Amino acid sequence: MTTKRTYQQYCGLASGLDVVGERWTLLIVRELLMGPARYSDMLANLPGLGTNLLAERLKFLVERGVVEQVDLRGTGSQLAYALTPVGERLRPLILGLARWGMEFVGDLRPEDAVRPHWGFLAVESMLDQSKVSDVDENYEFRVDDQVFHVQVSGGRARAVKGAAVDPAMVAKTDAATFVQVGAGRLTPLLAMVTGRLSLQGDMEAVVRCCDLLGLETGVPARQSPPVAAV
Repeated sequence: MTTKRTYQQYCGLASGLDVVGERWTLLIVRELLMGPARYSDMLANLPGLGTNLLAERLKFLVERGVVEQVDLRGTGSQLAYALTPVGERLRPLILGLARWGMEFVGDLRPEDAVRPHWGFLAVESMLDQSKVSDVDENYEFRVDDQVFHVQVSGGRARAVKGAAVDPAMVAKTDAATFVQVGAGRLTPLLAMVTGRLSLQGDMEAVVRCCDLLGLETGVPARQSPPVAAV
């Protein structure tokens, strides 16, 4: 068992932080919330984290039952890491922290890393179930080379990997713009005007999607955003 410093406090929060409070740990968990990931992929998506430290963090999380090694092909030729049921219970906590952290997103600096697959978790964190409409429909997002969508069905909304079937709205943008729109630093309208975002679909569906994600469209309520028809 890896020996690490602890807060030495008999408290649930302190005990939890003993496991995930170290620098980089929650970002490692973020990568695994997308599904099983190979060591090399995690290393590539966590620039600034050295290989020895990643190995140490993963070993510790495996020992604590938060992460496990899995065989992606069932042949032993492609091992990866995945969250255990205990680790998966971190999802609502991390999504809540990600949503809260949008308040502090600043200007993109040259040294800042950005990955399109982070957009999936950003959308998942932004979903406001109290704003789900009574219209069953799909909203598709194409962020750089990643595609995912929001499925609204039966009064619930969920983020789903992959393309949507018959989407009511399709948004196409780059990862940095996606984060800036999600953080409220850029309205969808301004992003479209500057050519950083394209939207296709039904205007009312776009409005419903923005409402679901807590986004201000940037246009007066009586005006329709300029959306190209599918």
